[in-house]
Amino acid sequence: MSVDSRPLVAHVVYRFDTGGLENGIVNLINHMPASSYRHVVVALTEVTDFSKRITRSDVEFISLHKQPGHGVWLYPKLYRLFKQMRPAIVHTRNLAALEAQVPAWAAGVPVRLHGEHGRDVTDLHGENRTLQRVRRVYRPFVHHYFALSRDLAGYLKDKVHVPAGRITQVYNGVDVDRFCPPPGGVRRTIPDCPFNATEHWLVGTVGRMQVVKDQTNLARAFVLALKQQPRLRERLRLVLVGEGALRDQCAAILREAGVLELAWLPGERSDVADVMRGLDCFVLPSLAEGISNTILEAMATALPVIATDVGGNADLVVHGQTGEIVPSKNPQALAQSLLNLAMQTDASRALGLAGRQRVQARFSLPAMVATYQLVYNQQLRSRGDNHVSAAKSRADLP
Repeated sequence: MSVDSRPLVAHVVYRFDTGGLENGIVNLINHMPASSYRHVVVALTEVTDFSKRITRSDVEFISLHKQPGHGVWLYPKLYRLFKQMRPAIVHTRNLAALEAQVPAWAAGVPVRLHGEHGRDVTDLHGENRTLQRVRRVYRPFVHHYFALSRDLAGYLKDKVHVPAGRITQVYNGVDVDRFCPPPGGVRRTIPDCPFNATEHWLVGTVGRMQVVKDQTNLARAFVLALKQQPRLRERLRLVLVGEGALRDQCAAILREAGVLELAWLPGERSDVADVMRGLDCFVLPSLAEGISNTILEAMATALPVIATDVGGNADLVVHGQTGEIVPSKNPQALAQSLLNLAMQTDASRALGLAGRQRVQARFSLPAMVATYQLVYNQQLRSRGDNHVSAAKSRADLP
């Protein structure tokens, strides 16, 4: 019986569910050459149906059903799991999964990597000293770090005191074939959406409706924009796609202002590419971000983007060239940007086309995959792991 010589990468996350971090894992696994690495996704809590977005049939998914609190009680289970699977690489993501580095070290995993993908709502500016100290405690167990924005790379270097040589800054990549403008540039009505593509100008957002994403800011800005320009009531429409605690809050804000019928809140959707092709403008009103997949997807779809000035958003959106950057938690500023774009549709389309060109030039999916693959290879090689001989011999590896 033949033995699969491909090195195994164990991607460890807190929960494998709808989200930008998780979508990045999907893209990485789906687009990395299958001959290079095997993959397993380990969720400390649970794996949801989101896993169906991974198209490779050789990927295993493991749910550990962790209870709230520190994961020390999960250490024996993780230790046994790593001993049994014998991964060449354990790649944890964000603070919630960082604790898995200890059992990975104890189990003798050759390469241990960690990625910082964005900020938590409890530490929007990375100033929480307790969280900095926690990251420092785990630092000796991590061989190398990925930072998904310049802001996060600076945080790791300056606050966590990770040497610059142990940090790789990598941008998320986007599938520009899947996320692309509609044929002929003619927008199509979103399936099941009550608004007509030819009559309405749709501004929208897509994502988990949680506090850190701050969709209530967009709902308030929409109300303010209509108050300032009542004539837009005939044409301007709001689309809020996603599920979570803020969905009802957004609906309440819109209902109280008497504009709920001008908004569509369908909950979570799996056809995000079709949703994007039905919008005229994309907004990301977050309180914190790493490098947003949805911004990249919107730009690839040739949508002008309005984003808050947090995290890596300004790494992606060039103010005045591909969209607008506005202060966070400022519905008045966001309303003004909505008015700027809704009342200058030709200029808005030009911003969107420039955004797609920027994505194609700087944020391609092949570039992202190549960066991860290069670091995987380099780390395996430098650790002298016997798995790397198989990887090094493959011509498709960088």
